[in-house]
Amino acid sequence: QGQLVESGGGSVQPGGSLRLSCVANGFTLDYYTVGWFRQGPGKEREGVACINSGDRNTFYEDSVKGRFTISRDRANNTVYLHMNDLKPEDTGIYFCAKTSTGWMNSGTNYGSNSWGAWGQGTQVTVSS
Repeated sequence: QGQLVESGGGSVQPGGSLRLSCVANGFTLDYYTVGWFRQGPGKEREGVACINSGDRNTFYEDSVKGRFTISRDRANNTVYLHMNDLKPEDTGIYFCAKTSTGWMNSGTNYGSNSWGAWGQGTQVTVSS
């Protein structure tokens, strides 16, 4: 079914910005809802943002609203997560995944079994 590949992570100071990329290998993302998730040190994985297949609907977890933006580039089969005003609590491994039937209702309520093609993740570290 193919796999997603995340990139763009790194180490930044508080207030900094990063753009994460989620590229699909072997299939098109056009027909899927795509989500970004993160797992902080010692924490459970949580949903951060998602975008539906038509790009008309998005979800953002409360703590990232106004700071993160999810977008899709169909020409490059890529979904981005633009992260601004990063905070230390944003530190973690960021993953992307796709779903045909799922959605995020909150950071912890996203029906994990409905998401697939998980990538290896990209590390984001926010520290002064």
